[in-house]
Amino acid sequence: MRFGRPLWAEIDLDAVAHNVQEVRRHIGSTPQILAVVKANAYGHGAVAVAQVALAAGAERLGVACVEEAVVLRRAGITAPILILGYTPPWEANKVVEYGLTPTVTTQQLALAVARFASEAGVVAPVHLKVDTGMSRFGLTPDETVAFARFLAEIPSLTVEGLYTHFASADEADKTFTWQQFHAFLAVAEQLPHIPLRHVANSAAALDLPQLALDLVRPGICLYGCRPSAESGRTADLRPVCSLKARIVRVLDLAAGETVSYGRTWTAPRPARVALVPCGYADGLPRLLSNRGAVLVRGQRAPMVGRVCMDACLVDVTHIPDAAKDDEVVIFGRQGDAAIAVEEVAAHAETISYEILCGLSPRVPRVYRQDGRITRIQTLLGDYDASPEMAVAPGG
Repeated sequence: MRFGRPLWAEIDLDAVAHNVQEVRRHIGSTPQILAVVKANAYGHGAVAVAQVALAAGAERLGVACVEEAVVLRRAGITAPILILGYTPPWEANKVVEYGLTPTVTTQQLALAVARFASEAGVVAPVHLKVDTGMSRFGLTPDETVAFARFLAEIPSLTVEGLYTHFASADEADKTFTWQQFHAFLAVAEQLPHIPLRHVANSAAALDLPQLALDLVRPGICLYGCRPSAESGRTADLRPVCSLKARIVRVLDLAAGETVSYGRTWTAPRPARVALVPCGYADGLPRLLSNRGAVLVRGQRAPMVGRVCMDACLVDVTHIPDAAKDDEVVIFGRQGDAAIAVEEVAAHAETISYEILCGLSPRVPRVYRQDGRITRIQTLLGDYDASPEMAVAPGG
């Protein structure tokens, strides 16, 4: 099957299931797993990842905002969904309508959710977030205790969870993480009626499983990436996403000819360059200009010239058989060779999270499970598996 531009992200759903089970191996059987699928599951596709994560043993899902949760509900997902970010009071009706669990930090939101819950004849669950040193979203420890007591007086609300977020759990030195943990416990001890306590992100779940408490919130590790070079070293994580394309032109250059905007690369000898239809509008950082490499026929081909909005160029002089329609792996595996998304991120002076989250919606997602393509998601719609899908885009 051919569709759209010859550029696609392959999503290995079996790897998602494996990574959920790897988290379970680290934390033991008791704590619940809340799979974090915010930002369209870090660019992988929230609905598909959520379905597989839940089937693999996750009990709950986490998103950043109400709209992300509504997408999951409309796809038929019924598992509890925690909104990890700020929810404005005017979205309280959707919180109740779709059975969501907000993180509540203001009386305005609490009272709005309570009103809609009372009208609907339900008791709405909420979580409280303690700011123990991240200095971002949440309440101070003293504010949290007072606010929890305020919420306890509202019959249409139930405070189901209490949590915090670690600022540096992915670093080798865990001193500050332990300080945050003890600050959290000091609050939790004053609120023993709250049943779910959770603090562990990917790094803490993998490195400090003793902090799992009642629930863990893995994010980046579900997608096969370690939280940092210093974290998750004992985990057997499998990369979920590969970014691939096909060569659309091979051009012969004479020594001294230049390529792309600004003419920042000059052929030092007679050269062959290949045009790859992936640019910064697709999520390929412009900082990769004249940096890094892709895989062509199992060999590394360096990026040359500036990355454009819709394309980039690679030097294939040393790959004489390179030709139009050859597969290009921007990150992922090709035969025995591989380029990790972390390597791409390092060349772009960022982290794997940003590369994955930055994949544009116009990049088709090709989902694989049990060794076959099961679904393709494009701007023009989703396509279920069919026999002709055995061939990847442009093949």
